[in-house]
Amino acid sequence: MSTGKKNTDVVVNQKFRIRVLIIGAGSTSAPMIKLLINDQSISISAVVDKDAGAPGIALAEQLGISTSKNYHDFIEDNNLDMIINMVENPALHQKLAKEKPLHTILIGQSSAMLIWTMLGEHKKKKILKDTFRSTWTTTHGQIAGGFIIGRGDKMQEVGRLISQVSPTSTAVFIRGESGTGKELVARMVHKNSILHESHLITVNCTALSPTLIESELFGHKKGAFTGAHSDHIGLFERSHNGTLFLDEIGDMPSALQAKLLRFLQSGEIRPIGGIEVKKVNVRIIAATNRDLEAAMEKDEFRMDLFYRLNAFTIHLPPLRERKEDIPQLAYTFLKNVKAKLNKSISKISLEAMSIFVEHNWPGNIRELRNVVERAAVLTSSYEIKARHLPLYLQPQHSSESSRAIPKNLNEGFMALKAKAINTFEYEVVSKYLLENGGNVSRAASAARVPRRTFQRLMSKHKINTDTFKAGESSQQKRE
Repeated sequence: MSTGKKNTDVVVNQKFRIRVLIIGAGSTSAPMIKLLINDQSISISAVVDKDAGAPGIALAEQLGISTSKNYHDFIEDNNLDMIINMVENPALHQKLAKEKPLHTILIGQSSAMLIWTMLGEHKKKKILKDTFRSTWTTTHGQIAGGFIIGRGDKMQEVGRLISQVSPTSTAVFIRGESGTGKELVARMVHKNSILHESHLITVNCTALSPTLIESELFGHKKGAFTGAHSDHIGLFERSHNGTLFLDEIGDMPSALQAKLLRFLQSGEIRPIGGIEVKKVNVRIIAATNRDLEAAMEKDEFRMDLFYRLNAFTIHLPPLRERKEDIPQLAYTFLKNVKAKLNKSISKISLEAMSIFVEHNWPGNIRELRNVVERAAVLTSSYEIKARHLPLYLQPQHSSESSRAIPKNLNEGFMALKAKAINTFEYEVVSKYLLENGGNVSRAASAARVPRRTFQRLMSKHKINTDTFKAGESSQQKRE
């Protein structure tokens, strides 16, 4: 029985409506209630909050919506389609997830804010109709731990593969373009495996010197080579009873590929200069953005190693092939960055979101995250607008109007020319770094300029490579 007020006089439309329970009636829930109450496809079952004087409770009572202090009065209702949890309490969210009916969708505050934004904009325009509709359900592509990876068919398949392979000891091969989230998938596999309480060690095969990578991976004995003043335990041995993630394995030297293949076949390692063979229990997860089929044709990658790794492969689609996930990803990144910047940014304008959806994102998720972070830094209001986006994303940048003469010519030709050059250098250098994960050598090579020249441009424009890297340093990381 409800402990609060319940209106029994509300006439419910007999046609199908989405039945929604709102938990949390603070200041942010009142605008949400106003928007939802005006949508003919939605029926608010109740608003719940321990505080009977909360703004949302008062509004609900005015509108004739049932209220309560206890969500248990409603959560077991099998006719309930959705629960919107506006309370920022992870423990409560987990509790709701366990207690709700299986078919009932549970969304948190960040997803609710996305719905709020899209509902508001939908009343003005219908540009993102499909995107708007997609925000009514959270992703079903989930694994243990509740990490949402996307609602489209391709990411649903990725989620299914992760859930299938995680509990096993099978080696996993993750393939996808730079910035698609290969390391994140590796971490998800590890966290949902029987080894999750042990460590995950990550090594970027391109970040290690070719002369040292064998020693780093397999270890060495004292005196094995010049400079080997003591025994060194390699990453394979350190990963015993854990997981070793080999990122950018496509760039691994050929000689080392043979040694890796032997380990995958036998589970044994021999340090450089050592005689004794050691048996280690390590799960291998490997990833690459290279076209390994082409590399095999050039004898740059061993065919036998490829087929050994390819036993269980997860292909990550580029962001341009999963545009339905862009709004949710953008708001997730916004939520993370606003906490870091201590800003109260809650909205991405319809124009900015339209640009996000239309852009091809060669840098994939990494590029989107960095664009959202940059825009959040630039905005001085609660909203990210199109003008806060990088120049190359703005509509006029790709049109003939971008070549027009500046309206204000007071600065003079040379000053205007210098500004244009600086803008070009900053945007292009940033783009090369973005597409190459912050790796200066690869970015300079892609730009076809000497590394020293590229570094000079970075220094000139105060560009930090950390901005373009996915998360922490990827040379060696542990969990």
